[in-house]
Amino acid sequence: MERKVTIRSTDLTVTKVGLGTNAVGGQKYYPNITDEDGRRVLHAALEYGVDFWDTAFTYGPKRSEEIIGEVLEKTKKRNDVVIATKAAHQYIGKERVFNNHPKFLRQAVEEALKRLRTDYIDLFYIHYPDETTPKYEAIGELKKLKDEGKIRAIGVSNFSLAQLKEANRDGYVNVYQGEYNLLDRSLEKDIIPYTLKHNISFVPYFPFASGILAGKYDRHTTFPEGDLRLKKPQFQGESFFETLEKVEKLKRIAKEKGVDVAPLVLAVYLHHDAIDVVIPGAKRPEQVKQNLSAADIMLSKEEIAAIYQTFA
Repeated sequence: MERKVTIRSTDLTVTKVGLGTNAVGGQKYYPNITDEDGRRVLHAALEYGVDFWDTAFTYGPKRSEEIIGEVLEKTKKRNDVVIATKAAHQYIGKERVFNNHPKFLRQAVEEALKRLRTDYIDLFYIHYPDETTPKYEAIGELKKLKDEGKIRAIGVSNFSLAQLKEANRDGYVNVYQGEYNLLDRSLEKDIIPYTLKHNISFVPYFPFASGILAGKYDRHTTFPEGDLRLKKPQFQGESFFETLEKVEKLKRIAKEKGVDVAPLVLAVYLHHDAIDVVIPGAKRPEQVKQNLSAADIMLSKEEIAAIYQTFA
């Protein structure tokens, strides 16, 4: 399997296995992570040629973008990496709201450019929908920014089907990012069919369901106070144990193929017609290398069906 792909309806050519960076500067989500841990992961991505990096304003907040900008400036590798970032979060005092107003999005892009120390963003997403802004107006502003050369492609994330249709009224949406993994395939009902029909690339986030599908945990695993995973239902009580049993079946399939569980899971997604790229997170350099091997795993339709059936 080729390791690189051009994301449909864009001119962005990237490694099929990218890097999700919510753990880079992500102490808000993972209390044990340091900025230096994040830098090591980014340097590993450069070393192994992983050139599609996904970040967001809210990762930190701001810190992930800042560290990425710092590393790419120091290594002079900006033009070797395709950067995707996202915005919509606005803090009013201690209250967090979502804002898709054209003026806010333009400001968000300008501020992200400064944090990333660059004069263009390859892919910019509206991270979450707000309740008031007409979505075609929000996307219209991003189209202006694209025409100005400040962004190269337009994305939306976490939109409902109705919001996606409204956003794509003029056909400007290139990429949709949404939660999708072996434990949660709900977007196959409506979002994914729409993206296929309209030549929009679908990028799944939480491909490992916060790590549980990567085979890292057992019945004795615990997480530190404040950890993102403590809020997720698949890490609670019997649900956690039931999922671990399914992952054990996945481990047996991986062993039969002579591969690790994490890249096997990513390979399943890469065989999906709607998906061009995956963006697994990594907290350690070795995970970056392991994830990249997913692009070399070939699966038959029967093998994919068996894996999906395990989690049905």
